[in-house]
Amino acid sequence: EKKREEKMKYLSLIFFMNLLPQYAGKSLSRDGNYPKTFEDIKNEIAGYSDIAKAIIDLAVHGKARNRSYERLAVFADTIGPRLSGSKNLDAAIKYMFSALQKDRLENVHLEPVKVPHWERGEEFAMMLEPRNHSIAVLGLGSSVATPPEGITAEVIVVASFDELHRRAQEAKGKIVVYNQPFVSYGETVRYRSQGAVEAAKVGAVASLIRSIASFSIDSPHTGWQNYRSGVPKIPTACISVEDAEMMSRMSFRGTKIVVYLKMGARTYPDSTSFNTVAEIVGSKYPEQIVLVSGHLDSWDVGQGAMDDGGGAFISWEALSLIKDLG
Repeated sequence: EKKREEKMKYLSLIFFMNLLPQYAGKSLSRDGNYPKTFEDIKNEIAGYSDIAKAIIDLAVHGKARNRSYERLAVFADTIGPRLSGSKNLDAAIKYMFSALQKDRLENVHLEPVKVPHWERGEEFAMMLEPRNHSIAVLGLGSSVATPPEGITAEVIVVASFDELHRRAQEAKGKIVVYNQPFVSYGETVRYRSQGAVEAAKVGAVASLIRSIASFSIDSPHTGWQNYRSGVPKIPTACISVEDAEMMSRMSFRGTKIVVYLKMGARTYPDSTSFNTVAEIVGSKYPEQIVLVSGHLDSWDVGQGAMDDGGGAFISWEALSLIKDLG
């Protein structure tokens, strides 16, 4: 029931954007060409209730029921992970190009584009002091490798960038472990994207970031991170919430922590890939564009079913529903 409600919400949001022809191209703001009050907008949307109901009925009860789910399941099961620059991503693009043509959408075509090509390689992390403990670890996108023999270093645990800067002298030559509290993905993800740079600025040899998640079952999360010109590139990976919390507790007790980290990541020159495009040309305003989209690539350690298979297939389904309703 919840999934169905979510799907209805998505469809109504997407289609209210698509089905506003009479004011196409005009501003919704008061200082635009067509100043609209909230009442105007409410009445305008209410005028499309029959169309919205037809879309919802088709998607939830009609012949399109479960279609986007089934399409996504076949795609994820057949193609699997689709890392940027990989052969699997090439296969996914070919699959979608063919599927969009079979769906009889218009102007199905590919646009060449360059994409990053990074490969994870071997990864291994082990706590050596105060005891032997295998650390679940996932390297972050674009991370450099450790030297072939790995890095063995003492750990400094911090809860924020401010604490790292306050303790800059202590951090030199160490592995920085970030145990930042989770506030929200949008706010907390900066520790993943900027963590290596901030650690390198104070002379750290590597950084390990508590996964950007509200909950964990000893499961590290990967994602992209960004280096900065003029700042040394150090290896960086995510660890589980549990291991970050454990090392934080040890650190508060004054316990010395030593970690061995080995990463074989490699970055290659950008690869040629493609945007995969399908259209429905408008009957009344063919020159105007409403864009719905998702990304076909996904991380290498899962199926990419929701990040972002779901977004891509909801976008495809939006066009299919419009086509089905004529």
